[in-house]
Amino acid sequence: MYKNYFIVALRNFQRNKIFSAINVLGLSIGISTALVIFLIVYYEMSYDRGIKDGDRVYRVVMDMKFNGDEGHSAALPAPLGGAIENEVTGVEKTIPMFTFQREGDAKVSVVRNDPSTPLIFKKQPNIVFTNGQYLQLRSYEWLAGSPQKALQQPFSTVLSESKAAQYFPGVEFTDVVGKQITYNDDLTTTVTGVVKDLHENSTFVADEFISLATIAKTQLQKNFMMNVWNDWMGYSTLWVQLSKGTGVAATEMQLNKLLRKYNKDANKDAANSMLFKLQPLSDVHFNGLYQGFQQRVAHRSTMYGLLAIAAFLLLLGCINFINLTTAQASRRAKEIGIRKTMGSSKRQLIFQFLSETFLITLAATMLSVVLTPLLLRMFADFIPPGLQANMLYTAGAGLFLISLIVLVSFLSGLYPALVLSGYKPVLVLKNQAYTSSSQTRSVWVRKTLTVSQFVIAQFFVIATVIVSKQISYSLNSDMGFRKDAVLNFNTPWMRNDTLAKVGIAVLMNKLKAMPGVQLASQGFLSPATEGAAFGNIKYVDGKKEVKSNVQVRWGDENYLKVYQVKLVAGRNVTPNDSTKECLINEEYAKEIGFIKPGDAVGRQIEWGKDKYTITGIMHDFHEHSMHGLIDPIAFKHGGGDFIHVALQPQTAEWKNTISSIEKAYKSIYPDDDFSYTFFDETIAKFYTEEQNTARLLSWSTGLTVLISCLGLFGLVIYTTETRIKEIGIRKILGASVTNIVSILSKDFVALVLLAFVIAAPVAWWASHKWLESFAYKTAISWWIFAVCGFAMIAVATITLSMQTIKAASANPVKSLRTE
Repeated sequence: MYKNYFIVALRNFQRNKIFSAINVLGLSIGISTALVIFLIVYYEMSYDRGIKDGDRVYRVVMDMKFNGDEGHSAALPAPLGGAIENEVTGVEKTIPMFTFQREGDAKVSVVRNDPSTPLIFKKQPNIVFTNGQYLQLRSYEWLAGSPQKALQQPFSTVLSESKAAQYFPGVEFTDVVGKQITYNDDLTTTVTGVVKDLHENSTFVADEFISLATIAKTQLQKNFMMNVWNDWMGYSTLWVQLSKGTGVAATEMQLNKLLRKYNKDANKDAANSMLFKLQPLSDVHFNGLYQGFQQRVAHRSTMYGLLAIAAFLLLLGCINFINLTTAQASRRAKEIGIRKTMGSSKRQLIFQFLSETFLITLAATMLSVVLTPLLLRMFADFIPPGLQANMLYTAGAGLFLISLIVLVSFLSGLYPALVLSGYKPVLVLKNQAYTSSSQTRSVWVRKTLTVSQFVIAQFFVIATVIVSKQISYSLNSDMGFRKDAVLNFNTPWMRNDTLAKVGIAVLMNKLKAMPGVQLASQGFLSPATEGAAFGNIKYVDGKKEVKSNVQVRWGDENYLKVYQVKLVAGRNVTPNDSTKECLINEEYAKEIGFIKPGDAVGRQIEWGKDKYTITGIMHDFHEHSMHGLIDPIAFKHGGGDFIHVALQPQTAEWKNTISSIEKAYKSIYPDDDFSYTFFDETIAKFYTEEQNTARLLSWSTGLTVLISCLGLFGLVIYTTETRIKEIGIRKILGASVTNIVSILSKDFVALVLLAFVIAAPVAWWASHKWLESFAYKTAISWWIFAVCGFAMIAVATITLSMQTIKAASANPVKSLRTE
């Protein structure tokens, strides 16, 4: 019996190749999207699942307030780890983690054969200073060395298996122990162990471990501020594993008691406070509020959004299948009538039609499995690093596909099966199958489904336009400085300050002599950057004292000229050893009480241990993306290893100029790679997430419109087939092709208009909520809705005309010969 079902199904596919292909295409779009999104969500949700007793593991984080402004940090004061080990109860493991400064990577030198020519590995990532409890937490398998002693002594290093193979290829792991490794030319350690690589998705990505005790024996003790409680940097993080039965609240209370003990200024008042918290391991990968240094964060809201898109596209594919299948009902009415006359039961017919749906879904799924690796490459910007196409062949993916096939077959096939199996043989064989009220209800169901499809399509179209408009606004608005033709790069960090200053001075002279360079400046960060650099600055005016958390920048006298930052009052800073000068922006001038910002010129602020005289007021500029308001900013004269170069506007010469800059750089720093960025590209990276959202919306829009039009196409086929004799009579009575096309199309256009009326307010509300995350945003203009509505009607009209013109042009004799 079941064999017969599948044979009949295959014959039906052969008779209706076009409709079968459209059904497979529509379902494969939804299934492919669902499969890719499943892989992404499954990958992200698997983070840190392999850590034993992970429910007791927490990252210590900090909530702060500076003058009422809230801040959050995964970085902590460096001495906290030691204090927890000595003074806090209920903590089973305390795991401090420090990375090298700046980019967190290091130059690694190893000796293989000739000690005079060590092998150099530049910019090696994932190196941490930590203790043996880190390796216990991750449950590493030891290939060489002692788990108990490997990281106890100073100047000890444990390597992962891949790192050991990279540094010492062909050497047995037991022989790697005892080898020496030098970091950044001045820190030499001895390998004391090798551990097996872990192939798990985890927040803990280190694969090279230097003993924590090394810090106290080197200059790093000062660099890492190991005894400073009132300052911290991003390279310092701390993890704890609580003992069984220990409460989070009780531990947090002990941590904050330490804070009050060692940093008495931490909680001066309600507007200026610090508070340690324990962040669960399960929350770390999904909470951007406490994003750590170089930590990749996934957002649960994004996961839910992706799942919603998958659900929408699957739903559209199912709706499309239902519309196309019921549109062909008239072609199979007599087959059903004869089957029922010959004794087939309704249950058997339902199984017959469900088996046809199952085969189409199976074909669509097979096509989706083929397309998925291609989609993963096409959407590489959305795919998390580490997600590979081979995840398709895991048990989880297989179970998901089986569940998806069953679900889609049921959702897509049940309604058409009930409709088709419900035909009465007497009416069918009298050509009266479409006159009953049940068939009228079926038409309304199809129309409702079509409206639903176009509501989703209209929503995506409007949302895509508004998101793109906001991105264009953000990228093209005047941010208060020059963005174009500015190049940035760092010079290598050097422990010898004198040599560093000499090298940068020589480089700056070479840059200024280049004809392709308009201006060059050295200093600190560019005006706008993804990171943040704050300083606590105090303004005192008699009894009035205003402490502010201020964004800080510094550079030479050309800094403002390179970026064309305007002064609204006063003058630029000058190199002067006798007096300390600074500039502030309009926002900071207002914050410290000056209604007219220019009145702040000549006043003094306390910046660190020094007093600075305000010599000028900078026009406000955006130091971050358009998401946030402009912060108070202070700028002082100073050197630095960050180079800012304004290129001449002749873009044709940029390649030669950059090549000259690289040669000058390599002549001074021959062992370091030259790496640069254009400032406008840095600005564009502020909106990477929004650009990815716009791209994803564009694809979703295209797919929803395609599937919706396929569904509309099916509905118009159904209508023209059921009204074929009416069309013939109208033509005989003198109706033109235009009249008939108008009669056939007006109901469908009305459905699209109804969909627009439903979708427009929903899209406005969703867009308004999305734009709330921007402090500076574009307007949601009325013309967006008008253009989107008109465009959708135009697309629908073109889709309709493909069938209505054909039906209206048909010879009426053929349709009426049987009457």
